[in-house]
Amino acid sequence: MVWWQIALLVIVFGLVQLFIYDKYVQRKSSLLINYPVLARMRYVFELLREPLRQYFAEETFYESRDKVEWVYKAAKDRNLFLSFSVAQPFSGSRFIIKNANRVLNTEEVSEDFSQTFGKECQIPYVSPSVIVRSAMSDGALSPEATRSFAMGALKGKFPVNTGEGGLTSNYFFTHRPTSERLAYLESLEGTALQKGLYRLVKKLFNGAIASRLYRKLALAGTKAKDSFILDTDSLLLYRINWSAPLEVFPKTVPEDIPDIVLQIGSGLYGVRKEDHSFDPQRYEKVMRFCKMTEVKIAQGAKQTGGKIIGEKVTDDIAYYRGVEAGKDLMSPNRFPYANTLEELLAFVATLKEISKKPVGIKIVISDVEQLDDLMVAIKGRKGAGGAIPDFITVDGGDGGSATAPLELMESVGLSLINSLYLLDFYLRMHQLRNKIKIIGSGKILTPDDVAIALCMGADMVGIARGFMMSGGCIRARHCSGAEGKKCPVGMATQDRKKRLSYLVLQKSHHIANYHRQLLQGLRTILAVTGEAHISKLSRKHLAFRDVRGELFFDVDTYFQNKLHV
Repeated sequence: MVWWQIALLVIVFGLVQLFIYDKYVQRKSSLLINYPVLARMRYVFELLREPLRQYFAEETFYESRDKVEWVYKAAKDRNLFLSFSVAQPFSGSRFIIKNANRVLNTEEVSEDFSQTFGKECQIPYVSPSVIVRSAMSDGALSPEATRSFAMGALKGKFPVNTGEGGLTSNYFFTHRPTSERLAYLESLEGTALQKGLYRLVKKLFNGAIASRLYRKLALAGTKAKDSFILDTDSLLLYRINWSAPLEVFPKTVPEDIPDIVLQIGSGLYGVRKEDHSFDPQRYEKVMRFCKMTEVKIAQGAKQTGGKIIGEKVTDDIAYYRGVEAGKDLMSPNRFPYANTLEELLAFVATLKEISKKPVGIKIVISDVEQLDDLMVAIKGRKGAGGAIPDFITVDGGDGGSATAPLELMESVGLSLINSLYLLDFYLRMHQLRNKIKIIGSGKILTPDDVAIALCMGADMVGIARGFMMSGGCIRARHCSGAEGKKCPVGMATQDRKKRLSYLVLQKSHHIANYHRQLLQGLRTILAVTGEAHISKLSRKHLAFRDVRGELFFDVDTYFQNKLHV
């Protein structure tokens, strides 16, 4: 009997056993009783549906498949021109960007995309880009993905928001442990034998395998092993020593880390004491590495606190957040210092006083009365000489999340464009617009999306899902890790096997490419509008066509009628 006959017998025997089990033993599924073995194909297809959806199904979430493909092509630095036509013609209501009679050549358009926050702060922040990678926590993302984003942001010269998980070691992946920095670093070093083994394995195989072996040996018996970063030149393992005295921390943000926006969520992770109250000294240390702070009140996909299931709460995440490993992590719904608007604004003032840097808040808009209440509170505080937020981030109700309840996704909060119009309108009405910048985020992928958001009032645009896709996300929707499902590319999982397959260096280049192509596309749009600088974009550059085909060349007229403001 040849090998293939033996294999066939084994398969047949296995199928017979499975038939008997499904038909006569198991009593959990009536479908398997009626259709033993065959019914299991249903579960196979169900398992494959999400990971393969984008390859076979029509694009329904974004305007067209072309926009999704643009992201992947831009990340890989491929040709971005289309041929013949778009794959899915735009239908329904949409914005139209107005072209000028006298367009500019691209080289006539400024390459300056900088934006300044907190001009009146002791240490303002001048962002080199009008695009920020939106908040995504280390924990929701794998350590490798966070490192890739940190590297990509440093290469691409754009800011990255930490998400409510706070500032972790992975943002310091490019930070070299020089002798003068050891005062604020906790460092470990392998033995001479372990170092020799590292060099041998690197020569025989590759640096990734050598690093894993060296880390395993040098960090044996150490908890939260992945909270240590390996410097491959000195073979020193290091992480920030938050117990070090404040005076040894850098006076200015080191140049070898990306521009970081610290987000503080309702859990106060990374800036809290053991009793879970705010820790001013820890915050001051953290801000030695960050450019500004965002206080998260809500996000578009969920207006509750952040959520991570126990499987993703590793020893490292537990170390960063000061929680117990392996247990579901459900942050409070309400920010602890936002019981009233006055308390929230006082907390913002406290952060500004400690950090001397810009501080803003992140909100979702669902109601104009509540928005007006916020504006009145800010205006009152400004009139009394108090500190006010330097920026407001507004998240669209159709924003994304790794873990959010269905009942809140796209059910609470206005879309980004409506939110931008209202926020800009109310800031102007209360004479606050010249003091407060707007960051807008939600369902933005391509340069035209960015341009429209800027025209509608945003000073900066936040992108999360686009950056995820540029870093390799295939939209399998397994980010939460629930029911044993894990991100297949190792990007949004803590599963060690899948994480280790993530190509940090390669993906960092893709992430930087995506940002560069966004700005290049933005320059093309500016050239067509006849404007030489990003600051010139406004609603006058837009027209709007509604679902009936009616055109509004003055978008203010459309929105005032639509939103009744």
